[in-house]
Amino acid sequence: MDMGRESRWEKDAMTVEIMFALVTAGFLAAIVFGAFLVPALAVGTSGPAGRSLLVVGAVLAAGAAVWRVVRVLRRFDGRRHQGR
Repeated sequence: MDMGRESRWEKDAMTVEIMFALVTAGFLAAIVFGAFLVPALAVGTSGPAGRSLLVVGAVLAAGAAVWRVVRVLRRFDGRRHQGR
């Protein structure tokens, strides 16, 4: 009977970890994108220069978000295999 509880606890822990990874990845992506958006708005660049800043910001934000999700889930998997 205890095995069923442990597997359920592990599933719940994984769900919490996935949500944590997604939420923190969203915040990180917003910060990275904002780092490119604020200067573009402050300087008032328009046309190709402004569009380039936004595209670079979006690509780097997406990359940072993916990196964060992978990092958090790998760390969780490593701790799970160590028995923590």
